[in-house]
Amino acid sequence: MRSEVRLEGLARSVDAGARTAAAQAREASGGLEVVRGALLGRESLVRGLASGRRRGVDGPPYLRVELRYVDLKGVRHLQITEFDERQAHTRNVAAAELEQAVDELLGQAYGSWHVETTTETLRLRYTKKGKELLHRQDDDREQETRHDRVKRRVLDPAAPFLIELGISDHQGRVKPSRQAKYKQIEEFCKLLAPALDEAIAAGRIAAGRPLQVVDLGCGNAYLTLAAYHLLTAAGHDVRMTGIDHNPGARKRNTRVVEALGWQDHLRFVDATIQAAELDVRPDVVLALHACDTATDDALARAVGWQASLVLAAPCCHHDIQTQLKSVTPPAPYALMTRYGIVRERFADVLTDSLRAAVLRQVGYRVEVVQFVDSQHTPRNLLLRAARTGAKPTPDLQSEYQTLIAEWQVNPRLAQLLLPPTPTPAGTPTEPADLAEPTHPAASANLTEPAHPAESAHSAEPAHPAASEPVGASAQPGVSRPGGVVL
Repeated sequence: MRSEVRLEGLARSVDAGARTAAAQAREASGGLEVVRGALLGRESLVRGLASGRRRGVDGPPYLRVELRYVDLKGVRHLQITEFDERQAHTRNVAAAELEQAVDELLGQAYGSWHVETTTETLRLRYTKKGKELLHRQDDDREQETRHDRVKRRVLDPAAPFLIELGISDHQGRVKPSRQAKYKQIEEFCKLLAPALDEAIAAGRIAAGRPLQVVDLGCGNAYLTLAAYHLLTAAGHDVRMTGIDHNPGARKRNTRVVEALGWQDHLRFVDATIQAAELDVRPDVVLALHACDTATDDALARAVGWQASLVLAAPCCHHDIQTQLKSVTPPAPYALMTRYGIVRERFADVLTDSLRAAVLRQVGYRVEVVQFVDSQHTPRNLLLRAARTGAKPTPDLQSEYQTLIAEWQVNPRLAQLLLPPTPTPAGTPTEPADLAEPTHPAASANLTEPAHPAESAHSAEPAHPAASEPVGASAQPGVSRPGGVVL
């Protein structure tokens, strides 16, 4: 009995010693102690995100961790959601175990922390040499932190760019007629910021140089300007390009940018997505509601450029919808295509599932998420893809081939990025003069690659009829497929 007591006491002593050592390590780092204080703020924390891994040490057990406070039966808990390659693992921590749970997470070697409170945003990341960089941004905002009622404003309605765009009035209030558009771009930006932090922490985007961002199909530049404003406020040296084949929109957008004084780092190009030419390979590619196969064109250009991070919210899905009209559905799924509205919605789901599968086969880790409530737009799915260069598993390739064979469809994105496959009987084919080469050939020289370690030798433009090179990289590494399951 005495030996058991002694062992129990020894275990407590060892555990206490470990916690003391962890506390000393946090205090030495400085930044982790600041993050800890924010995470323990039960009334002020909006959310926390840890992702990436530090170099030279054992990596954390999960790809990323998200934290927020929730009220369960009237009692506040810290909800911790840990993501591996396949699923999310959620646990709710009561107040008694709160500090221990937070300290355990801080002791894991995540490469970055992104923490939002009701008063400030903290961004802590580690460089390749292990140096700690902490960025703090004050936020003058009122937010609710109750369960399922968290309201975060990352775009101040009084921001000058929103007034110039006509989204807000001169009193800094969002106009009633522009509420839906404001909500779309704000929610898109909420996903952009932590995704970028994760990419930098993982070393996929190099720190210490200008951040190259492209918005494909930018239209009236609502997202373009919002992303530039958000990323610049976060301390990034941004070089932004908006691309749209609309001379009138380009002139209008340029006037807005000049009025804001942003013209040195933000420009607009009048070109189609396929024919747009860039001098520098982009780190981040955005696309919000590019219609039908224009989303596929945007995704293909991002892959050709070897963009490290891609966020695309598709719009209409006519291509697969049209193909489904002329095929016999596999048994027993005839009911899913018998009624027009059901067939249309099924085609939407099938299209984005196939897009995600194609991106995974060319080296991207993909998530499909809802970025805004359907009351603001029915087109509310977002493809978030991070380039890893991983190779696809045989199961992934088999699942994809089986799906397109069963439904007799030929996705536009696959035509652009994957090697040709036998066309299933009854599948609509694209006219020869519109067909594009597959991904490895769709490239052109970029004079200043954003990733110096990667060569950017090119072959031919993706559109032979285009008079200018398209600006995508024919890097053999791009054709290395892969990713993780949804």
